[in-house]
Amino acid sequence: MTSTSGTVRTAHDRGITTLTLDAPQRRNALSAQLVAEVQEALARSAADASVRAVILTHTGNTFCAGADLKEPPDPAAFVRLMRAIVAHPRPVVARVTGHVRAGGLGLLGSCDIAMAGPGATFAFTESRLGLAPAVISLPLLPRMDARAAARYYLTGERFDAAEAARTGLITGAAEDVDAALAPVVDGLRRASPQGLAASKSLVTDTVLENFDRRTDELIARSASLFASAEAREGVQAFLERRDPAWVW
Repeated sequence: MTSTSGTVRTAHDRGITTLTLDAPQRRNALSAQLVAEVQEALARSAADASVRAVILTHTGNTFCAGADLKEPPDPAAFVRLMRAIVAHPRPVVARVTGHVRAGGLGLLGSCDIAMAGPGATFAFTESRLGLAPAVISLPLLPRMDARAAARYYLTGERFDAAEAARTGLITGAAEDVDAALAPVVDGLRRASPQGLAASKSLVTDTVLENFDRRTDELIARSASLFASAEAREGVQAFLERRDPAWVW
């Protein structure tokens, strides 16, 4: 069975719910609409006893370009979405065959398992806009290598799937993502609902503790940065496809 909302397609097959980000003309950017629709789809899958796992994937050449700078979501709503993925009673698996930027990395990092193909690239672009990867640090910093996080947070460099796997951002890189995910999906189908939920909680407890401890602080920090003159210049420069004033 398949259903479609404005920005998300939902399909079900033998215990697996697939949520497909379907706003390729906006590079699946995190608009208020997309965030709300993914949240609603996750809630439906969490309430469905027949679901063993959720796959999060995308149309187009971009998994998620980060916040929609023209129609950004409320930071608190985006944090609720990331937390919903981490706290979902079933595993959430990311299938990535395209680019991931900024806030999209928070979406990706919230998933329990993530596999990316050779066409995937990754970058924390916030520092180049006068911003910081504030709220996405909630799921990412407990999972990523600290030295790698420091490098890529600070420089905004682009890196590939093999490097993303090395840093702990994703589970693995593969030439054929679907072939690599096949044994993963088979294993999830064979697991009991109780076993999945209990096993997932063992590896997400620390991440959820980070949400509980730092959410208010990082939402406030994000809002302050977005309201700054430097961020206004950075965003405007990005939209105008020019270097911001501070670039040497």
